[in-house]
Amino acid sequence: MRHIREVIVVEGRYDKNALKQAVEATVIETHGFGVFNDKERLALLRRMAGERGLILLTDSDGAGFVIRNFLKGVIPQNQLKQAYIPDVYGKERRKSAPGKEGKLGVEGMPPSVLLEALERAGATFEDGAASRDRQPVTKADFYQLGLTGGPDSGAKRAALLKKLGLPERMTANALLEAVNLLYSREEFLEETL
Repeated sequence: MRHIREVIVVEGRYDKNALKQAVEATVIETHGFGVFNDKERLALLRRMAGERGLILLTDSDGAGFVIRNFLKGVIPQNQLKQAYIPDVYGKERRKSAPGKEGKLGVEGMPPSVLLEALERAGATFEDGAASRDRQPVTKADFYQLGLTGGPDSGAKRAALLKKLGLPERMTANALLEAVNLLYSREEFLEETL
């Protein structure tokens, strides 16, 4: 599986699941139109854009373009790449009826189509060597630091999220992914100790 440096932004969890079958990358959901009023998610997207760059991959329907255009207005253009899926009419397997416009979304695209869309957008493909050399923060580290598995782990994570300027609703797994994207192991341990 090919590894992509940029953070990929999709609309929802089914899009994220489809993308994870095509590439190895950090994928963040907008929760549809929820991103419009989520200041914390926008701050996280801006921060990720500054660190790694973003690739927008929304559905090809009207709603997808509303979300895409909104994000184009709030993220610096030099930190943003656009990936587009083709217009394919049909319905996703999990749905009982096609969407309003009758088009398949990101979740309905085969992995090869998603990979091609990312290649056309200019995604930065890495061989993974650099990330293998860098020792990541692990779930075991979180446990040792009391961020998971303890009676006050939730409160400790909430305090850490606030200290790091990350969204307060992030799960432990999302926090782990963000920490490994934004900090080296040493930087993170310095922040928490």
